[in-house]
Amino acid sequence: MELFHPATTSCLDTVHGVCWIFAKMRRMAVQRTLTGTILKRDIMRMMLVWLIWESNFGIFSRGEITNYKAAAEPECNSIDTNFYSINGDDTLGYSKVNYKRSSMDGWNLTSQKLMDSFPLDPIEQNYVRQVRDCIFSAIRPTPFKSAVTLAAVSKEVVEDLFDLDVSITKTKEFIQFVSGAKVLPGSISLAHRYGGHQFGVWSGQLGDGRAHLLGAYVNRHGTRWELQLKGSGKTPYSRDGDGRAVLRSSLREFLCSEALNYLEIPTSRAASLVISNDDVKRDNFYNGNVKNEKGAIVLRVAKSWFRFGSLEILAYSGEIELLRKLVDFVIEHHFPLINATCSNKYLEFFSQVVTDTSYLIARWMSVGFAHGVCNTDNFSIISITIDYGPFGFMDYYDPNFVPNTSDDEGRYKIGNQANVGRYNLDKLKKALNSLLEHKQQLLAEQILKGYPGLYQAKFVELFKAKLGLSGLDDSDDYLIAFLLKLMEDTRADFTMTFRQLSEIYKQDLEVKSISKEYWALQDLAKHKKFSHWINLYLLRLKRFIFCKRYYAIRSQSRQKQKKQDILPVLPHGLKTFVSAVPLDGESRLMGKVDCNRIKKS
Repeated sequence: MELFHPATTSCLDTVHGVCWIFAKMRRMAVQRTLTGTILKRDIMRMMLVWLIWESNFGIFSRGEITNYKAAAEPECNSIDTNFYSINGDDTLGYSKVNYKRSSMDGWNLTSQKLMDSFPLDPIEQNYVRQVRDCIFSAIRPTPFKSAVTLAAVSKEVVEDLFDLDVSITKTKEFIQFVSGAKVLPGSISLAHRYGGHQFGVWSGQLGDGRAHLLGAYVNRHGTRWELQLKGSGKTPYSRDGDGRAVLRSSLREFLCSEALNYLEIPTSRAASLVISNDDVKRDNFYNGNVKNEKGAIVLRVAKSWFRFGSLEILAYSGEIELLRKLVDFVIEHHFPLINATCSNKYLEFFSQVVTDTSYLIARWMSVGFAHGVCNTDNFSIISITIDYGPFGFMDYYDPNFVPNTSDDEGRYKIGNQANVGRYNLDKLKKALNSLLEHKQQLLAEQILKGYPGLYQAKFVELFKAKLGLSGLDDSDDYLIAFLLKLMEDTRADFTMTFRQLSEIYKQDLEVKSISKEYWALQDLAKHKKFSHWINLYLLRLKRFIFCKRYYAIRSQSRQKQKKQDILPVLPHGLKTFVSAVPLDGESRLMGKVDCNRIKKS
């Protein structure tokens, strides 16, 4: 399900209301569940309740509109040496645990670590060109010509990540900062150079064509966050673009990045959204009908903005020492468990990225999220979701769901995301080959071969949680695949099928009595194999409950026997369950379950 139609300019009345829904529903255990363990999750459609704002934009949490002329101020070229200090306390390293600033005075960013670690583009002029032998170009944002309006603020990001009181968002200084009109002391804005494979083809130099990295901030928890403006003007990497973003796409990124965060999916965050009356021309449907739209800038936040393409451009350009320097930097700052002095550190790095990427895509699939443009330049090296473009959420289950109207071949359809993840990892491996010895290259290939197993295991784990299943059972893969096939055939709603399975009474399922309030299950029940699946599902739940009781009995027995390892005798016929299920005219053995393999709940 898409949060917004591509042509709409409506948005949510309050982003905090959306975030509250995700947090609240995630914490509410279902009381009438079959197992009592399924949590209320995947509530994307609830966001539509707030689609009432129409065309009057104001700060979400206050309903106000704050307009300021975004006049640019000169950049401070000196680095604030007291950046990590609060009130002159150099021993602390970061601000106090409960400290929130009521003013932006003294709240500084720094670009120094990146500038000290990598060579900068020696050309200071801002024009489109091919760039070599550097990671960043120092380029200032281009402020809007007209007055800007602060349309949205994430209170959590501002207060918990930035250590700022949310009242600061009303100030002129904050508006200027998040609109690119003011660069804070210690910050030198940077545009990142990277390349990428787009739709399976090497596209050469890409880079931040409309984004500016403002600098990094270390908050009171000691966490380093990089702040980046998107839609803030041209850079040497803009190619044929105008360096701008429109309200339509910016609003979608703001909302979805925060939504995925509350669905516990690794993602960049959004701190603010500003809009202006500057006209930005866009051909929304790529049909030659160019229209003027409102320009917008999102302040995005992530621990790192490096992506697969950051390494690829250096490998393709033969800048091997710079590639080595970049990977060493990433390992040092984002993979602390890797020994930086180990000769196999690049292998360990690749192995971790393979694992984390497989888990990320499995999480996308668990909530029906399709990224839309899974190019290597849009895949984060730290495996978070970045660069929200033509994404979408499935309404009814359809593995061929494609949210991107320009993806004519369906390369990035939701059912192909796992395969594309492996393709992108293969391109990353090839970029790393120049840092690996021949034997290590062979090992890297073996690591990549483990990707399907990692993805499948995480996928099953997540979908078992959606079905309220626990422990190990040979039938689980088949049970999940069976359900998804039924959903595909009946076009059953993806989110609500799982939600309603968690709410319906067990006895109603047993007698196949489904009331109209469970409309998604009614759709599913139209399938001739539905009864077979329900029988398998209920049997699987009984096996889990039995084994849970078995472990409770065994635990009590061991306590009574003073830790003597004496196992209770299982009732005849209960140790192993075997079921034959007719599907497509065949009998399929579901397999055996051994209680000793099932972990204690």
